Amino acid sequence: MISLDPKIIHRLSKAGIPKKEFEHLLGDGCDLTLELLKAQGMNILLHEGVYRFQTSLTSIDDTLFCIVDIESNGSKPSHHQIIEIGAVKLLNGTIIDTYESLVYCTDISEQIQAITGITVEQTLNAPALGKVMREFRLFLGDALFVGHDAKFDYGFVSAMMERVGLAKLLNRSLCTIDLAERTIESERYGLAYLNEQLELYKEATHHRALSDAMTTTKLLKRTLKLLPNTIRNGEELIAFSKESKKLKRLKAKKEEKNPIQE
Repeated sequence: MISLDPKIIHRLSKAGIPKKEFEHLLGDGCDLTLELLKAQGMNILLHEGVYRFQTSLTSIDDTLFCIVDIESNGSKPSHHQIIEIGAVKLLNGTIIDTYESLVYCTDISEQIQAITGITVEQTLNAPALGKVMREFRLFLGDALFVGHDAKFDYGFVSAMMERVGLAKLLNRSLCTIDLAERTIESERYGLAYLNEQLELYKEATHHRALSDAMTTTKLLKRTLKLLPNTIRNGEELIAFSKESKKLKRLKAKKEEKNPIQE
C-alpha cells in the first residue's frame, strides 16, 4: 500500500515538486511507486520538469468528476459494509456514464431497511462486495471523487476496497456540502433539503445511491455556475471549497400566527 505525506500532497496540489526532488522522496523503485499511486487514483503527472496533480493543470470544464453516493448497514466501516453504491461521471457539464449496484449482505437492521427501502432479500441476490469494489475501482479511475459529505463516502469506499484486498483510494476529493456552503445561501445544507429548496432533481428517491448521486450531480452543476471567475482548475476548486469563507446561513422562517387564533 502506497501513501504520501500530507505536506507532499499539499505541494503537489499547488506549485508542484521538481522532478529530481520528488523522485528522491519516492526512493528506490520510484517508477513502480508512481504507477502504484496512479493505480490508486492519484492523478500525478510530470509537466515541464515538475510533478503535480493533473487537476492543477486541467480546467474545471475538462475535469472528470465522479459523483458518488453509498448506502450502508451502519456508520462504521470497521463493523459495517456498503449495501448499495451509485455513481455519476460528469465532464464539461454532461453526464457521460453511471454506475449502480446493490451489494450482497445478510444483515440489515429494520431501521436501515425503513430508511433506504433496501431489504436483505434484495441484497441476497446482489453481487459480492469484492466484485462490486473491483468494478467500481475501474469505473472511478483517477476521476475527482465528489460526494455530499465526501469524507464519509470516500472513507467508507476506501475501507471496503481494503477489505477485499485492494489498495485504499488516493483520488482527489471534493465535498458538495463545503462547496454549497460557499456558493448558496441556505438555512440547511442536507441533500434532501437542498433538493427541495432548489428543485434540483424532481425524480429523486432519497437514500437510494444512484438517485442521491444524481441529485448531488445537479447540485454540483449549480454550484459550479456560482464560482468566482478566479477559480479556473480542479485544485483551485478544491481549495475554494475548503478555505474560502462560508456564506452566512439564512435564518429559519418563523411561521406566521393567525390573528384569529391569538
